[in-house]
Amino acid sequence: MTGHRHPAGIRLTDLTLTHGRRAAVHHVSGRFAPGSLTAVVGPNGAGKTTLLRALAGLHKPESGTIAHEGSARIALLPQLAALDRAFPIACRDVVMQGLWPRLGAFRAASREDRALAEKALAAVGLSGFEDRPVGSLSAGQTQRLLFARLLVQDADILLLDEPFNAVDAKTSADLLRLVRDWHGEGRTVIAVLHDLDLVQREFPQTLMLARDAIAWGATDEALTAANRLKARMMAEAWDDAAETCERAA
Repeated sequence: MTGHRHPAGIRLTDLTLTHGRRAAVHHVSGRFAPGSLTAVVGPNGAGKTTLLRALAGLHKPESGTIAHEGSARIALLPQLAALDRAFPIACRDVVMQGLWPRLGAFRAASREDRALAEKALAAVGLSGFEDRPVGSLSAGQTQRLLFARLLVQDADILLLDEPFNAVDAKTSADLLRLVRDWHGEGRTVIAVLHDLDLVQREFPQTLMLARDAIAWGATDEALTAANRLKARMMAEAWDDAAETCERAA
């Protein structure tokens, strides 16, 4: 499921994203270089999930642009809480949802499609789970399942929203190995994360976001004490009742 890689990047130019009239991300410019491995960090309410959704084409910019470099396939891993685990669907069928962009949602699954889904399940440690209902899985098993769906999408750009949140250490380690593999294959990986020790250990690039971009570049330079303090102070000053603001001169 590695295929031929197309180097793909994303450039943001003066990007502003809103929820209603409230600014979620404002006036952010920068570039996720092809093949880069970038953590997006910042306080709660900083716009991190909104940014990922915009990069995936699911949230329309209020202003500014998102330009994709290369004819890239993009895949989004949503937060674990976003999955409706009460819906009666088998694990194999969840994984095969990842094939819909290429095959269409209503095409009957071929033997090859099913084999691809089973191979992906095996790659995340879920061999034998093909017919298990999603509702029977633990949080860690569910996250493994969502990574299997990503595997079959074979995307050039992977957007991961809190991929290691609320899962056990063994699952985190196994999934982190997949992230390293994707990076090694030349894919562009962008992950929203809260564990700054993990970011410093594993992610060469960091975007520190507090609605504005506080820092964007090499992780050691982005995660300075001064930048962390600035992000925290900006978060404490937010007025969520305010309407979309203009950048101060």
